[in-house]
Amino acid sequence: MNLQGANPFTLHSKSPLEDILIKKLLLSHDPDGRHLDSEQLLHALENIMLYATLSEGRDLQLDANAEKEVTDIEVVGFEEPLAHTINKISHEILCKCPAEGNLHERTMFLFDLLGNYRWDAKAVLVLAAFAKSYGEFWLLMQLYRRNPLALSVATLKQLPSDLSTFKRRFKALSLLMKTVVDLTKCVIKFECLPLSHVKLNKEEKSITELNIYSAVYWIIRSILTCSYQIRDLKAMTPVQYSDSSTIATWELSSLVHRLKGICSHLMQQVEECSQQTESKLFQRLLNIFKEDHNENQEVLRMLFAFRDDFPLIDYSSNAKLGLTELKDKVVIFLISKPGLLTIEESLLLVQQTYDSPHNKILEGSYKIVWIPISVSNSWTDAEQKSFRILSHSLPWCSVKQPWSLNSAAVTFIKQAWNYRDDPLMVVLDSRGNVSNLNAIDMVFIWGAKAYPFSDSREKELWQEQNLTLQLLVDEIDPLLTKWVEEDRCICICGSDSTDWILELNSKVKEIRNSGVQLEMVYVGTRNPSEHVKNNIISLLQERNPRSQFSLSLTKMRFFWLRLESIIRSKLRLGYLVGTDHLLREASSLVDMNDDGKSWVAMGRGSSNDIVRVEGSKFMECLSNFLGWEKNVGKLGFLGAFRFALERAEPCGHFKVIRYGEKEDEEAEKEMEVCEKCGLPVKKFVIYK
Repeated sequence: MNLQGANPFTLHSKSPLEDILIKKLLLSHDPDGRHLDSEQLLHALENIMLYATLSEGRDLQLDANAEKEVTDIEVVGFEEPLAHTINKISHEILCKCPAEGNLHERTMFLFDLLGNYRWDAKAVLVLAAFAKSYGEFWLLMQLYRRNPLALSVATLKQLPSDLSTFKRRFKALSLLMKTVVDLTKCVIKFECLPLSHVKLNKEEKSITELNIYSAVYWIIRSILTCSYQIRDLKAMTPVQYSDSSTIATWELSSLVHRLKGICSHLMQQVEECSQQTESKLFQRLLNIFKEDHNENQEVLRMLFAFRDDFPLIDYSSNAKLGLTELKDKVVIFLISKPGLLTIEESLLLVQQTYDSPHNKILEGSYKIVWIPISVSNSWTDAEQKSFRILSHSLPWCSVKQPWSLNSAAVTFIKQAWNYRDDPLMVVLDSRGNVSNLNAIDMVFIWGAKAYPFSDSREKELWQEQNLTLQLLVDEIDPLLTKWVEEDRCICICGSDSTDWILELNSKVKEIRNSGVQLEMVYVGTRNPSEHVKNNIISLLQERNPRSQFSLSLTKMRFFWLRLESIIRSKLRLGYLVGTDHLLREASSLVDMNDDGKSWVAMGRGSSNDIVRVEGSKFMECLSNFLGWEKNVGKLGFLGAFRFALERAEPCGHFKVIRYGEKEDEEAEKEMEVCEKCGLPVKKFVIYK
């Protein structure tokens, strides 16, 4: 069948020949659900085409992920390895020489062979078979002059030793392959549209589909033409070189012209379908999250509008996951840039969820799904590389190919969920309703204890929570957690002054030598300078590690992240610094740090009795330890310190007791304690 006269621009008004062709293509098309990641495979093939056409002797800038990209690709729903499928196609292309005029029959045979694949997969698999032989050919041609093995193989294949005569021919072939790739991308874009989730104009959709069928036909036919021309390059006479190249160049140029016309027209149609789909899907997303649901599957299918049945991957087990794996679970979407969070934020998140003992109790009740979103409208190579590195080091699952996330879903996340590059943790309850637009702070603070991570649970936790050392430092470090559980007196300090830290270290050593049990924890500063990183921490470890416990830089950062999360969480829920004691104290620690002041916060385990004081006042009080040491036995170190501090700065609180209320002589000798600040008070007698 000669289709050279077919008009690719007007398939909606088909000629009889075109109508017959489309019918034959559809008869051969019988998809059985197998899925190939065509976009990823095409990207790998583009690398092959690029490296194959680089000039001899030029240094290749190899992509470190290129090999991994290919090895990660498989045909989901089909047991045969991808390489076997490509080899079978390659065999059909190269080992069965077409006679004059039967190129169409060979093309249709490949359609029969690939009948169970989607249209985009048909095109990409045939292109992969060609790229394999094309890459091998150019590898030999680039190496044979300096590699004896390559020379021997090239001689055995009877390849020409001088390609200069074929310069125009290869230029036309290279241009044709570029056009084939562009047209294939257009087919992939249409095939990846979530057409099962939205309804397009039937006529427009039908016309575009007809053009897709025709485009795939001409893609495969063009690849066959290129394959035969590469295979037929043998040692010819100079005259044959000239005649053969002229004919081949003309044939290739004609195909370039035809495919460019198809591509231009199809690209316009696909773009119109894409815009319609995006608009309808965005509106559907807005509506569906306002509706009530009995389960989360419909919501998830709309958000992850992929044609892939396994859009997620759990990198801890390397298992591909379908959305059914999330059924009846609380789902937390971790939305961030491809670079995720800072290292410390990522580690804290892992510690508070995956490594938490509470996570084992809740195992299977919730799932964290990472959805990375590009900073710009399209993913860069650097962003994809960053995603691949990070995703393989995280214990939770992520979108397998976040760059394939529909633009309507990305727009929805940015607008409806207010994503602005700062990481969010949006929570969907087991029924698919949004229960928290950002749970990241409560996860940093309470970890898995915050399950089910809803707004109401966050409010409930704060109603139960007081300002304690356990809130500030629990689970940051195992030894620190042990001290909290043992209800030891712990003194947390922060400073960037070496002199102050060393003086404090010396004072604490003296106090401990007097028999007082006091633990010190240095947490550095919120944004540690190189001086803190390189000097203070190492100096503390060299001096007396028993009297001064210094956290690692990472765990110091954990402390400040929790403190920042406490403040953000409280403010978001409407608490005010002026009326909320916990928020005021947490904010004061941050303010003192930002002002460059040294500070101390001292307390016991889960007790809400905490003393916060500036570093200079704390040191002044410790310097007079001998003057108030006698009170430690009665009040404990924390109470005695508070009493000494109050004597320096009286609180001003008072209480009037009528004469005769305490007639017992022993009761008169008891120490009276201020109800507001908890410190011992002086007694005065007032005569009326």
